[in-house]
Amino acid sequence: MKVLINIVVIFSFLGFLSEVHGQDKYEAREILPDSLVYKIIEGDTLKLTLFYPENVHQKKKFPAIVFYFGGGWNGGTTTQFEDQAKYFATRGMVAVLVDYRVQSRHKTTPFDAVRDAKSAIRYLRSNAKKLHINPKKIVASGGSAGGHLAAATAIIKGLEEPTEDISISSKANALVLYNPVIDNSKTGYGYDKVGDRYLEISPLHNIAKGAPPTLFLLGSKDPLIPVATAYEYQSKMQAIGSRCDVVIYEGQKHGFFNQWKENGPEYFRKTTVEVDAFLQAIKYLKGKATM
Repeated sequence: MKVLINIVVIFSFLGFLSEVHGQDKYEAREILPDSLVYKIIEGDTLKLTLFYPENVHQKKKFPAIVFYFGGGWNGGTTTQFEDQAKYFATRGMVAVLVDYRVQSRHKTTPFDAVRDAKSAIRYLRSNAKKLHINPKKIVASGGSAGGHLAAATAIIKGLEEPTEDISISSKANALVLYNPVIDNSKTGYGYDKVGDRYLEISPLHNIAKGAPPTLFLLGSKDPLIPVATAYEYQSKMQAIGSRCDVVIYEGQKHGFFNQWKENGPEYFRKTTVEVDAFLQAIKYLKGKATM
């Protein structure tokens, strides 16, 4: 028995030396977390789900793309953008799915959701080194109300979590918006939830110099987001010298890019290739799309 124990100890030690030697040469792939708690507030624990490029190692930093699910700030699930996240991880990005508070589960408001969205960006930026993220290349993305949250991280001033270190920016460096809610006024969407405070939270009404490059994807028959609103957003962005690409998908309705929708797989591919091309254009990705 003593001999057997000694043999096990020797092999364990040799295995440890081999692992350390590999790490010294950056040959061993790190074991990185696929789920992280980024915020605990009022008894609620909020997590990030992360997908990494295959070639992740200790010396390299990757651009990140951060997805917020849709659901009218009332519901929804992080799985909505799981397919997009997996794809962009294969393209050399750290892809992140964000859980945030919604009315149905947490009895919260869109204002709380914006605070959570900003907290997620701040967490990723403050932990960029250990997560292998380039803190200067963080893309915020999302659909519908999730697109609103993505835009809010970059456009809306204020609505920061007061307990956090606001010296660390919560502003995304680029935006990819899938039929986003960007007008919260009486003529837009969500006014019933935000009321006269809409100017605090409506991206369309807060565009200012320094707004990041943006891709705006929308179906021509979206009953919630008029095509005219997309072009108004683009016009305001261009007026302050910021890039805003608008792509309209003829005949498509709200959420057309989701895999489970009618013709969803086709428009999942089309929108993903469009996003890939945009990220190449702003120097976040290299090479051609792989789908």
